[in-house]
Amino acid sequence: MKIAIASDHGGFDLKEKVKAHLTEKGYEVKDFGCYEKKSCDYPDFGHPAAEAVASGECEKGVLICTTGIGMSMVGNKVKGVRAALCSDSLSASLTRLHNNANVLVLGAAIVGEMLALNIVDTFFETEFSGDERHQRRINKIEG
Repeated sequence: MKIAIASDHGGFDLKEKVKAHLTEKGYEVKDFGCYEKKSCDYPDFGHPAAEAVASGECEKGVLICTTGIGMSMVGNKVKGVRAALCSDSLSASLTRLHNNANVLVLGAAIVGEMLALNIVDTFFETEFSGDERHQRRINKIEG
């Protein structure tokens, strides 16, 4: 599976840890930046990563900023992206099962590294349930 990943300066350290973790687990990771801790604008990196998921270049994505809120807004502006801000493993599981979320968003100041990696594992290991009621709701989101 090919995964798009992006962060701003506030999420840079966690992005590097998540990227290494995913690579170690055998995923192909495409890094859309940022590439240093110098202050930057999260849409410049989050938007191209979300576009890569929407276009099918990448199957799923991970966006990271300080709180995750800004990156959530960016990801969900891209048609075809269902970005979910998760700060616990239950949310990561349920957003895959019920919403078929294709982009995970993390807040680097909200979750520590160990919790973040657990959330990442849960997100990528959980399949969409395929239940008709959940698909019906996703269809309504997609418009």
